[in-house]
Amino acid sequence: MRKRLSGGLKAVEPTIPKLLRKTASDHSGLPAQMQKDADGIFQTTTFTELYDQARQFAIGLKKLGIKREDRVGLISDNRQEWFVADLAIQCLGAADVPRGCDSTADEITYILSFSQCSHTVLENENQLEKVLSNSASLPDLKEAIIIDPDFNPAGADTGKFKVHTYASVLESGKGADIALIDAEIDKGEPDDVMTLIYTSGTTGEPKGVMLTHTNYLHQIKVVPALIHVGPGDRWLSVLPVWHSFERIMQYVALGTGSALCYSKPVGSILLADMQLVKPTWMASVPRIWESVRDGIYRKVNQAGGVKKALFLFFVAVGSVWTSSARMVKGHVARYRKRSRLLDAIAGFIPFILLWPLKALGDVLVFKAIKDKLGGHFIAGISGGGGLPAHVDAFFQAAGILLLEGYGLTESAPVLSLRLQDRPVPGTIGPALPGTELKIIGEDGKEVRPGEIGVLYARGPQIMKGYYRKDDLTAEAIDKDGFLNTGDLSIMTYDREYKIVGRAKDTIVLLGGENVEPAPIEEKLKLSP
Repeated sequence: MRKRLSGGLKAVEPTIPKLLRKTASDHSGLPAQMQKDADGIFQTTTFTELYDQARQFAIGLKKLGIKREDRVGLISDNRQEWFVADLAIQCLGAADVPRGCDSTADEITYILSFSQCSHTVLENENQLEKVLSNSASLPDLKEAIIIDPDFNPAGADTGKFKVHTYASVLESGKGADIALIDAEIDKGEPDDVMTLIYTSGTTGEPKGVMLTHTNYLHQIKVVPALIHVGPGDRWLSVLPVWHSFERIMQYVALGTGSALCYSKPVGSILLADMQLVKPTWMASVPRIWESVRDGIYRKVNQAGGVKKALFLFFVAVGSVWTSSARMVKGHVARYRKRSRLLDAIAGFIPFILLWPLKALGDVLVFKAIKDKLGGHFIAGISGGGGLPAHVDAFFQAAGILLLEGYGLTESAPVLSLRLQDRPVPGTIGPALPGTELKIIGEDGKEVRPGEIGVLYARGPQIMKGYYRKDDLTAEAIDKDGFLNTGDLSIMTYDREYKIVGRAKDTIVLLGGENVEPAPIEEKLKLSP
């Protein structure tokens, strides 16, 4: 059994609303959210204001009849009101059922219907039209709330359910006895289901993953053992907020007193917003980092000449120097036994000799790249897919830290993460403290370091199960509580992990050899 336990764990409140209450008390005046107004100017919401808005909106929801254990649809993209609605629903002990605005009418209908939602929050009129198009299939739906401030409910002809505006629900909570919501918050239990996140359903009907407060809060508890983030830090929020990955980053921000700055995963918008808010952290998928790298290379190729030659030279120097630095520090993935001392000796000479050139490259080339990221950037957390090796290597050479993590919706979602103090490229890091990972080979036995097998996980962040699908839950989680991730993995001798493919994607050649397509596809992607 491979188990990683660590010190430095953080004491946290037992539910998200209780965590909100404590953070609002401890960091009342600090920014909790930053969102652009109609003029493109970032406006700030403090933790006190966020807490007050969440409770006020919760009172409005309570007046509409939402109660403990209800399911409430939440169909919206990233915005300040999304988080308020999410927290308000949790304050009442209900669970939200989120989805993005790119969802089809059929997808939205399925998750609202299967979850038996009586109420739903929708971002705009387009989402309302999707719901209306299949209203006959939503017999449980009684009321909808539209976030868009420009929406006019007088023009909405539903005939099926009542439509309210977000502003009117928020207003209805003004002047009410806030103690009613405080009492509801106090009733909350760690194992209460706080969200149902539906899988994509690419291999069948979408499955509603039931996640509890404990699932998310465990990860907030272990943050100090992983990364150094705290009050006053700023997260650029670009991933779909309803995804489990972005959800955990929102709660990490809440738990550490850091701010969420809402942007979009579009190169020009993202980089412009980085200049404005000067983020210290960003969670994103590999494609975003790949597009940033490609954009830099595109500009360099257009410039050509001496500028291009110097850029390529210093990238090469940076690559060799960082590789040597990792050998000296012992930040190397060891899939077979080898001496750390010999690695350090081999890396020491180029580490020393190339340092002046690396320092010169930092000034002449890489400082401009860091300035593009706002000048205060500490690290990016990459997840939701494998980080391509060439992208990883480029940002290492530039001195920009990327920490690759791994997880699934069913694990809320983080199971492992490269450590900020000991990042080992080519891996997804060690298991989170308190999380057990094991790799099982074809013979059903746990494999040794350097051998491939299917990754299984057990820990406090593993889902409660699939909503109303006990049979599928039993297939995913064994009798000992281990979740079958379906991913093929290798473990190093230092207990870091590397994902090499999906078990179901393995190609068996005529000679009986197993081949994983993922590494082949990654090499093909390197060719323009």
